[in-house]
Amino acid sequence: MNDLPLVLAGPIVRRVQAERLAIWLAVKEPAIARLDLFPLSMDSRSFELEPGSDSLLWLKAGEHLHYLMIDLALDQPLPQEVMVPYRLSLRPIDAAAADQWLDHSDWAPDLCYPGAELPFIRIPRNISSVMHGSCRKPHSACSDGLVAADNRVAQSLTEHEDGTSLPELLVLSGDQVYVDDVAGPMLQSITELAHILKLPDEHLPGTESGFSVSGKDLREAGGKLYKRDQLLPEIDQSPSVFDVLFGGTSKPIFTSLHAKNHLLTLAEMLAMYLLVWSPTCWSLLSKPKAPKDIADATRKMYDAEVDEIASFVEGLSKARRLLAHLPTAMIFDDHDVTDDWNLSLAWEEAAYDHPLSRRVIGNALIAYGINQGWGNRPGAIGRDLMPIFKDALEQPGADAHDEAIDTILNYQKWDFEWPTNPPLIALDTRTRRWRSERNSHYPSGLLDWEAATDLQARLRDKDAVLLVSAAPIFGVKLIEVVQKFFTLIGKPLMVDAEYWMAHPGTASAILSIFQHRNTPRHFVILSGDVHYSFVYDVQLRNGRRSRTGQKGHNPEIWQICSSGIKNKWPDKLLAFLDHSNRWAFSPRSPLNWLTRRRGMRIVPRKPVGTPHGRRILNASGIGLVELSDDGTPQRISQLTADGTIYDFERREGEARLD
Repeated sequence: MNDLPLVLAGPIVRRVQAERLAIWLAVKEPAIARLDLFPLSMDSRSFELEPGSDSLLWLKAGEHLHYLMIDLALDQPLPQEVMVPYRLSLRPIDAAAADQWLDHSDWAPDLCYPGAELPFIRIPRNISSVMHGSCRKPHSACSDGLVAADNRVAQSLTEHEDGTSLPELLVLSGDQVYVDDVAGPMLQSITELAHILKLPDEHLPGTESGFSVSGKDLREAGGKLYKRDQLLPEIDQSPSVFDVLFGGTSKPIFTSLHAKNHLLTLAEMLAMYLLVWSPTCWSLLSKPKAPKDIADATRKMYDAEVDEIASFVEGLSKARRLLAHLPTAMIFDDHDVTDDWNLSLAWEEAAYDHPLSRRVIGNALIAYGINQGWGNRPGAIGRDLMPIFKDALEQPGADAHDEAIDTILNYQKWDFEWPTNPPLIALDTRTRRWRSERNSHYPSGLLDWEAATDLQARLRDKDAVLLVSAAPIFGVKLIEVVQKFFTLIGKPLMVDAEYWMAHPGTASAILSIFQHRNTPRHFVILSGDVHYSFVYDVQLRNGRRSRTGQKGHNPEIWQICSSGIKNKWPDKLLAFLDHSNRWAFSPRSPLNWLTRRRGMRIVPRKPVGTPHGRRILNASGIGLVELSDDGTPQRISQLTADGTIYDFERREGEARLD
């Protein structure tokens, strides 16, 4: 540990405004922080921050893992839309000398872009360019889209040294980590790192008789590699909790081995965040080695995962550099917690009524709150949940831990709004759901009535908005029809039947919001979740009414889906579905009338450069949306991990009514 750099992960620039800065980092020991700001048109400023103060929140997660969360209010606003170099220095509390400050040159010498001596922030006001994506699975057999995003930033700085062509925001719309789908070598690394950092052990309630009952037991048993589904409880129905809770059911569209290596303890989940955001801790770990008793087929998968993880680690320095520069918004989706999280009332009853599954979900939410949620709403979450985080971290497995989970499961401030222009509004489509009143096994609506009402109030009198919804509000019709079919036969879990139009109440509410006279004329919807990328221009054909009863303009909606950052479908399967969707729902197809929803006109966009007939892009990467002054997209593209840029071109002749 003495040879390990002070900073384990970060800095990650989160919510930034002219009057306030939020920066997250994880360190191996408590430290005083000094933030120096060097705005080019103003005098430099220096702030020394004590851990535990209002400006530097401090959490101890283990002997060698501490979190420092800078939430700095500025008396004198910083300039907007210009680069502001910064230096973040740390001095360990037990340092021998008072001037023993360590900056990025000590703990992350590759943090800056070529030609720069310091990292920088650029405070957005008018958003002209935003990068977005979701679904970053380390062992997926494709390259990392965050590396492509970093390359884009480096290229922009080469072309315009003043940063005028830089994206103003990075939006991560779900599945930043895969708690429920962990590679064997990654699980070994996670358990080893938790041990090295001396994270507290945790008793696990409700495990099946004869199985591990704590994190220490799991580690000494070799992590239960590819066997963790055996730990999960059974319920008095034909499916097990494994099937209902962790997505082990065979899925006809795509299959995976969810839950075989599902993370369980809070220590494991905290360690995973360090390993997906920073290269630092990887230097501590031994080379992965397959267990001797592993089956031949599993060994083959293990060997492939070793190669994928090694490739992923190679790109982590670029991912860290990107996150140290761009303001980054993050919202959860299911894999940040577990597959099919809160899919239906029946799912919730099975999950939350058992102590082990409740603990696992609670641990994932605590880890999310510390690593992701805080930076979206530093003031509210810091005030509301910091004592809860401390209680859980001090003694995992104790009563205070379970009480913290009770609190966090009922927390309803995960959604957020950033005061940019246009404003960025991120929806919580996981914990504020509209449960089906017809059948407890039917999918819940992604937003309940109260949350929809709150959204309408936020949108009131705005002219344009960037709306973040983890799942696309307007999705690929054929896939939604398949999902609806499996829902009707009582098998929604088989196809992840989580889409906006699955629940009549939610569908009606969101469409009514779009049509309301006081909500924006321009909606840019940023989504992920589905592991492919597409763009629709959506026109609602029922004209708005003004306060005087005059018929007004319909809203302009762009549904932009970028997924995944590091994940994708099997190429042949998605090509088949893409062609089938275009054939089945062509402009003159009678299926449009049989499946029509509510007064919409859908205009697809083609990713230019893909084969004839393709409207869906199956490639890992990052989405890029360039906006005009009124908030309408000028250019929509996908930067793939291999360096190719695909622009999405509007196809007016293929418009269909829906």
